[in-house]
Amino acid sequence: MGAQRFPGKPLHPIAGVPLVVRVLRQALKSRLADVVLVATDDERIAAVVRQAGGTAVLTPSSLPSGTDRVRAAVEGTDATIVVNVQGDEPLLEPENIDRVIEYLAAHPDVPLATVARPIDDPAQIADPNVVKVVRGDDGRALYFSRSPIPFRRNAEPGLPTWKHLGLYGYRRQALDTWTSLPPHPLERAESLEQLRALAAGLVMAVLPAVGDSIGVDTPADAEAVERILASEAAADGAARTALAGEEGGER
Repeated sequence: MGAQRFPGKPLHPIAGVPLVVRVLRQALKSRLADVVLVATDDERIAAVVRQAGGTAVLTPSSLPSGTDRVRAAVEGTDATIVVNVQGDEPLLEPENIDRVIEYLAAHPDVPLATVARPIDDPAQIADPNVVKVVRGDDGRALYFSRSPIPFRRNAEPGLPTWKHLGLYGYRRQALDTWTSLPPHPLERAESLEQLRALAAGLVMAVLPAVGDSIGVDTPADAEAVERILASEAAADGAARTALAGEEGGER
């Protein structure tokens, strides 16, 4: 609720639905998630989540990052794989949750996983609100930054810039290890909590994402999401009308 760039954003209505509820609805579409929890330190958010039929877990407001909040939310549960969906990603594709769960289940030697997609829009690449990641040849994350990475001193055709989407999968032991570490100087400098894990040597697989997403960091982002939802609704309506017309013709 105290987001500096957008105070109160979890409850900001996106096309009439609170932001946090839109994210919850997307997460609930996952085929593989056994339980979906909303971790929050604010009773107002918890009340809205419960009213929408979701499960909210109140966590301490003193926690330094979202990962620490996730760890607190699953305390005392028997979860072996935990997926952290950022509460400001209303366009999250549920398939990305399942992709991360499937990967960690199939690769017991990998502690962490996330998703990213190639981008070529210069505005996005330069935007510090769009987090970029560099992947190694084995698909693991080498570094995350708000700056354009890799820096292109020389043209290198075929070398993509990867946009990181706000989702993390943790094996339970890795989640415990991550949150036992103090915030790292790189994490504080970039304001990117995943750098704490990388600096400690934890391996994070970066999987190709399904679709794209927009993190709502500002009121302008909320407006952009509303435009996308309106466009999708219009396209869906047109498709339904066309299908009805075809069915009528067949009769």
